Amino acid sequence: MFKRKEYQLASGKVFKEKRSWTPVIVLVLAIALYVALQVTEFDFGDVIKRGHQLTTIVAQLFQPDWSYLSDVIQPLMDTIKMSLFGSFAGAAVALPFAFLASSNMVHFAPVNWLVKVLFTIIRTIPTLVSALIATYLFGLGTLAGTVAIFLFSFSYVGKLLYEEIETTNLGAFEAMIAMGYTRPFAFLKGVIPNIMPFYLSTALFNFEGNVRYASILGYVGAGGLGLLINENIGWRDYEKVGTILFVLLITVFIIENLSRYIRRKIS
Repeated sequence: MFKRKEYQLASGKVFKEKRSWTPVIVLVLAIALYVALQVTEFDFGDVIKRGHQLTTIVAQLFQPDWSYLSDVIQPLMDTIKMSLFGSFAGAAVALPFAFLASSNMVHFAPVNWLVKVLFTIIRTIPTLVSALIATYLFGLGTLAGTVAIFLFSFSYVGKLLYEEIETTNLGAFEAMIAMGYTRPFAFLKGVIPNIMPFYLSTALFNFEGNVRYASILGYVGAGGLGLLINENIGWRDYEKVGTILFVLLITVFIIENLSRYIRRKIS
């Protein structure tokens, strides 16, 4: 199976075909899949037997209850407000921390390391988990969702921004330092103009993603559309769930296209 083929050139020189690891990789993946199926007790028979339930649910989702539309508007506004404030507040706070994390701005390795670790720790916490923690601290409602989105946006924008700062052109910055200006002032005047298009583009991209994420935060009591989705799925009222998803789809489509247009203009 693993024996390599031999080839002989006209000159008489013999060489062997490079060994392929494809059979080994396929075998390992097959074993891993088998183990995963055993551990999770996944049963294809159940999938086949209950497949008709999926078609029933999908059919109900495509029959939205339009009388429920008026009840969706306010939670939708809450979701957008959570996303908007959390995203841009997080992006604003991320800017000075990105300055501290950049090794070419702050020549003090412990500070760089601490801020980078902070970004990493916050970024690894799932947004649903941080929203759940926030509900214990601030109670149920949109404030908890806003805090969760703020934390994610802070870590996401901060990480990308300090990486951009470390690779940007520092000609103007170094010239201002040589003239006697402080590093924060030189950063403000000599670096921010260079990174501003990237910064705004990243903040907008983060916002359009957060609109989708915010719609499920209601599962942990953080308000918005997620609360309605959770409630109606619990009651098996899939026509109303279809209404919510339709409104969310239209909203995300509009926001994504508007964001894409603005980012194109910025670039």
